[in-house]
Amino acid sequence: MPFRVRRVTTTRAGGVSKPPFATFNLGDHVGDDPGAVAANRRRLAKTLGLRPSGAVGGDDGIAWMNQVHGVHVEVVDGSGETVDNTDGLVTTTPLLALAVVTADCVPVLMADARAGVIAAVHAGRVGAQRGIIGRALETMVAVGAQLENVSVLLGPAVSGANYEVPVAMATEVEQALPGSRTTTRRGTPGLDLRAGIAEQLRTLGVTAIDVDPRCTVADRNLFSHRRDAPTGRLASLIWLEPGP
Repeated sequence: MPFRVRRVTTTRAGGVSKPPFATFNLGDHVGDDPGAVAANRRRLAKTLGLRPSGAVGGDDGIAWMNQVHGVHVEVVDGSGETVDNTDGLVTTTPLLALAVVTADCVPVLMADARAGVIAAVHAGRVGAQRGIIGRALETMVAVGAQLENVSVLLGPAVSGANYEVPVAMATEVEQALPGSRTTTRRGTPGLDLRAGIAEQLRTLGVTAIDVDPRCTVADRNLFSHRRDAPTGRLASLIWLEPGP
């Protein structure tokens, strides 16, 4: 039975966090008041309406990660716990949202709607360079996905125009992630991670790729660590709903 795939990305608006995390910060690792983060996450969960029937405690229908810029991917079947030391989540459970938090890195939301398999991936420079995307796809295939049926959304992230890096770093990342090296608006070496990830996905057999054009540095409705550190985190979420 095919599923409907839902993808959502938050903005800075609508929360209770105080500056410099104003206002809808969903990251619990940035120095914000834990009570404010918890309130923002409850507000998100209520809006999405995914809390399972009979759920208790922290089970709000959303699975979160403590991201570490690594390549570990975890298969989950429930919420209420934050998965430690993980940069990718995969599930086959309908109505369980997988969340990735970012403030310049690339949130990657992947789905095989036919097989009912989804993934949420945190792809920063280090993780993307080390192969987190390929690892997530391998995990999806292991639980039933087929690469030719996978669709991907690359969410808001720092654009190549605003991601300046040293020449050596640009060269190193380009070797591992071809297509990512670019030139910034200042004419200096830069990285466009979304371009590199899209090229990698095509090489791996995924062709249905959409890119949210927003740049976190340029769009002040979004959190950006490069622009404003310390600052909050956006959340990008994906979940399955039963078809048709």
